[in-house]
Amino acid sequence: MKTSNGNASIMDMFEKGKVLKICAPMVRYSKLAFRSLVRKYDCDICFTPMIVAADFLRSVKARDSEFTTSENDRPLIVQFAAHDAQSLADAACVVAPFSDGVDLNCGCPQRWAMSAGYGACLINKPELVKDMVRTVRNQVDNPNYTASIKIRIHKDLRQTVDLCQKAESAGVSWITVHGRTSEERHQPVHYDAIKTIKDSVSVPVIANGDIKNLRDVESTHQLTGIDGVMAARGLLANPAMFAGYEDTPLECVWDWVDIALEQGTPFTCLHQHLIYMLERVSSQPERKVFNSLSSTSAVIDYLQNTYGSVHDLGNKLNQPVFCCFLQDPSPEMTLQWTVVALFLYVEMGVLVILCLPFISAKRWVNIFQLRIWGFMSRFWNKVFLTMIIILIVLFLDAVREVRKYSAKELGKDAKLQPNMFDHLHMKLFRAQRNLYISGFAVFLWLVMKRVVTLINQLAAVSASTAALQGQADSANQTAKKYMEDNEMLKQALMGGEGDKATAEGMELLRKEVEKLKVELKTSADALKNSESEADVMKKQSEGLAREYDRLLIVHQELQNLQDSGDKKED
Repeated sequence: MKTSNGNASIMDMFEKGKVLKICAPMVRYSKLAFRSLVRKYDCDICFTPMIVAADFLRSVKARDSEFTTSENDRPLIVQFAAHDAQSLADAACVVAPFSDGVDLNCGCPQRWAMSAGYGACLINKPELVKDMVRTVRNQVDNPNYTASIKIRIHKDLRQTVDLCQKAESAGVSWITVHGRTSEERHQPVHYDAIKTIKDSVSVPVIANGDIKNLRDVESTHQLTGIDGVMAARGLLANPAMFAGYEDTPLECVWDWVDIALEQGTPFTCLHQHLIYMLERVSSQPERKVFNSLSSTSAVIDYLQNTYGSVHDLGNKLNQPVFCCFLQDPSPEMTLQWTVVALFLYVEMGVLVILCLPFISAKRWVNIFQLRIWGFMSRFWNKVFLTMIIILIVLFLDAVREVRKYSAKELGKDAKLQPNMFDHLHMKLFRAQRNLYISGFAVFLWLVMKRVVTLINQLAAVSASTAALQGQADSANQTAKKYMEDNEMLKQALMGGEGDKATAEGMELLRKEVEKLKVELKTSADALKNSESEADVMKKQSEGLAREYDRLLIVHQELQNLQDSGDKKED
């Protein structure tokens, strides 16, 4: 820890009409390296992460790990969490030589903090807050050393006003107001409440909540009349926000890498900050790749290969680099879109083959009846629906990307440089390309399904047509035969000429009739003979039957006589 050389008060920075831009206290994030970065981009005041005063006083290790600073790390406010006045005052005395003020956290809504008596629960203890501010003011020797509080609002705003007025009476330097209650998280900020508090006290008031760009700074100032704004998530996503950048510039990214390496920042912290910085300017596949990196060297290689070096591009353009990611993103497709594009080409190839004119529908049906297709047909409906769902999801993701990059009014914002314009247009082009690929893939998948169905229907119609054609050919042949027989008869009848031909025909017919009569008579005689023979045979069979019956009677009588003779002998 090093002491500041100057004695000027931080309160001199609050000038009428000027809005101070402040980096909020963020656990794990607003440490020295990140504070050094945002100071390069017009951040006026920085806060340390929240430090528990009791632990800070009790442990040297806690003091060394929780509070680090440097000569250039000014103005600096150290935020403490405390639930008694003396602990806060003692901690303030320890850090006073190395900072410009302390801030009491009365706004942290986390359950652990409130259960321990820290954070947002203090807004319900105005007398305790008043005593803590007064104790700090009395025990710190430096009259320019500030004592501030950061609060949330009550549902009953009168309680919040009462708290602020009591803190003001105790000598609070300024009040930071997060315009939400302790129960609210992402609900809209209550700017009317901040304005009411500002109008109720004479000390400077800082607004906190949903500050994401310079436009938010100006609109908040106009709505509330506050003296400064404090940003947290907005600065994490874009540390150059206060300098007027809409998205994180490449220069800022490389500044962060340089500062983090110079100060020995752990990889997890370096990587996490870059994840926040690149989130709004990277596509989902790019974020997935970057988030999976596991070493500092891998991160640096990724940045070099994907976005290039600021210094190299600055020399190439012969001008200072103050724009967002200057190097156009690689136009190469990611793996998932390469697969989708390959699938699209396969669909086109299959459709071309299915539509070849020299391969008939019947032949395709024979191909579809092979055993392998019979096995695959059991899963066809599931595969079809699965592919439809996957392609529609990819299509919607591409639509989201197109909306994301086309929503920016490129060229109208004077703060965007030409290279940024080109970069975002490349992003938009890639998103539109993915949209076309996924859209055509869905369309051709449906078309291919319909073509296969039509081929099967055409084959069925062809088979029916062939059967009908066979029946028609058979009927034609029969009719032709009848016509030939008729023609032969006609020729037989008309073999001569005039009455002679007719007489000869009639004579021929008469002979045929006579011949048929003879044959009929012969058949009748044969039938009568057969009937006579049948009668004879019938009479003979009846005689044989009577003879058989007589023999049975005789046999029975003989059997009886034999039986009676045997009995007499006995």
